[in-house]
Parts: sequence; structure tokens; C-alpha cells
Amino acid sequence: MQSHTLFDLSPLTTQSPAPMAAAPAAPKARRKRTVHVSVPLVPRTTVPDELIRDADWVVVSSSGGKDSQAMLSYVVQRARALGMLDKVVVVHADLGRAEWDGTRELAELQARLCGVRRFEVVRAPGADLLDRVKIRYGKLKAKAEKEAREAGEDPARVKVPPAWPSSSARWCTSDVKRGPIRTLYTRLTGELAHLGRPVRILACIGQRAAESDQRAKLAPVEIDRGASNGKRHITTWRPTHAWSDRKVWRTIARSRLPYHPAYDWGNRRLSCVLCVLGCNNDLVNGARRVPELAAAYARTEVTVGADFKKGLSMAEIIRRARVLDELEGSAARPPAGTAMARHVGRAQTNKYRSRQAVLYGLPA
Repeated sequence: MQSHTLFDLSPLTTQSPAPMAAAPAAPKARRKRTVHVSVPLVPRTTVPDELIRDADWVVVSSSGGKDSQAMLSYVVQRARALGMLDKVVVVHADLGRAEWDGTRELAELQARLCGVRRFEVVRAPGADLLDRVKIRYGKLKAKAEKEAREAGEDPARVKVPPAWPSSSARWCTSDVKRGPIRTLYTRLTGELAHLGRPVRILACIGQRAAESDQRAKLAPVEIDRGASNGKRHITTWRPTHAWSDRKVWRTIARSRLPYHPAYDWGNRRLSCVLCVLGCNNDLVNGARRVPELAAAYARTEVTVGADFKKGLSMAEIIRRARVLDELEGSAARPPAGTAMARHVGRAQTNKYRSRQAVLYGLPA
């Protein structure tokens, strides 16, 4: 791009000077978000019971998966011991067709069986995850073409950045989980506006260090300054951050709460059926159990011209799923309790299932 001087320093001529080209508009500066002065930099305490006592609301995010289930049991146990169970609210971010069938209902059942009276479901308005990928692709393509034209290049030959979420661009989490949950924070804050001070919300998240190197770097307790403002202060608490898989399953066994059958099928995680951050086994498992969803992902790959996961296309995941179906037959559910038995043993698993049958009328 050519630069322009403010004054014409060329020799004077008798001809009228050519009109100067308009200076390019300066890009709009992104407004820097300021955090309200009342929001603390660090938590006042990291002691679990003190965190619960200090909070006006204890909001437990539940995906219906094993980690949030174990966390729910632990948080409820502490809140009940303090006589503060009425502070606890369980929230589930509904992911629509992207999540395992029955997940919302399971999360609600777990909350009810724990004795939590308030269960909230939030969902991002508008397009679902796959449609958001297509919309994102359209915006990225238009931006790349515009930049190409401005540079005098052929817009038809531009390379469009990947539209799928990734470990470095987890826009799906902010769009369909974090954003909608913040709308609940707003409602809860309004319900306690009469306090005349910032409402203190303790946000409980079931992230564990053992899941990934990135999660291992997270603090067990920290102030969520992005979600806090002059009306509410959000403290993030990860109660199970240091827990092992075995401790998670032992807690579930003691809690008697039912867990999602996808774990018996072999899944390591539970959220989206086909999560870009999931291991290859979980992805193939999802394609075998929900083939129509995998086919929709494969069609979206064609639309956006990029693989669902870097180095692994949904088409390849579907191919692997078909190979396994041919070798093993149609995927049938393994015996209930298979996942738990791998971690705590068959004897404790049988005891867990027997107590479920007696207490809740669930099949043994």
C-alpha cells in the first residue's frame, strides 16, 4: 500500500494539481475491556468450605459426564454438611444434536437424586454447532477474498482458514457453553439485587489436570475476571482438579448416581458425540453409535473444504467405524458397569448397581 504525505512538495506548475487520493481509513481500534475496580485480583480463600460459605450462589456446571458427576457429588456433600444446599444450582449447557442422546435428562436426574432443587438448562440461541461452522466458513472466506482483492490477487485462489473448532481456537466452548452459562449468572445476580453489593457466585467446573497438559496448568481456584463486573463477582473452582480417574470412579460408586452408558461403550469423555478434542477411539465410537450425525459432519467437511480434525477427516473416522462394524457386528451395548469395573473392580461395581436398584428402581 502506498504512503501519502500531507503536503505536495513537488515544484510549482501552471497546471492544477491532481486531486490527492483519500487516505485509507484507519482500522477501528478494539475497545479494551476494563474490569470493574471492585473485582478482586485473587480469591480470598481456596479452602472448599470457606468458598461455599462466602458464596451467594454455588453454580455447578454439569455435562452429565463422569467428571462433573463426581464433582457434583463432592460439592453437594460439602454444601449439605454446611447446611447450605439451598445455594446450589446445577446448570447444563444443551448442545442440541451434537451431544449424546439423553445427556440433559441424565444431568437433571443426577441433580435431583443429589437433592438439588434447582436445575437450569441453557442453550445458545440460533444456529447449532454444525451450522455455526458453515457460518464461520462463510465469514472467513469473505474476509480472505476481500484481503486478496485489496492486495491485487485473485480472490478465487485464496486459502480459507479452517472453520472447525480446534485446541487453539475453541470458539465452540465460548459460543455454546460459556456464553449461555453467563446468561444464567445474569439472572441469578438479578434475583439477589436487593443485597446492595456485588453478588458472589462460585462457579464449579469439573476440569481435571489429568485430562490434558493445558488443563494441568489451570488453577484450582481463580477469579473469573472476564465474567465478573460491578454487579457480580465470579470465582471459578475446580474441585476435582487433582483427582485421578480412579478417584472419580470411586466417588461415583459411593454416590450411587447413574452414569452415562457411553462410558461402558468405551468412551473416555462425554460431551459432544464427535468432539474435535476427543481421542480417536471416542470419535470412532461416536460414528458407530450415531452414524447419521457423523454423516452430517462429513457433509460439512465438503462444504467448508477442510477436515473436521487436523490430519483426521470425518470421512476417515466413518471408514474406521464401518471396518469395526464388519469385524464385530453392529455395536451393542456392553454390560452395564463395564467402565466402572475397570477402575474399582467388579465387586464394588456390583455393590453400586445393587444399591441403585434398591434406592432408585434402576436395573441392577
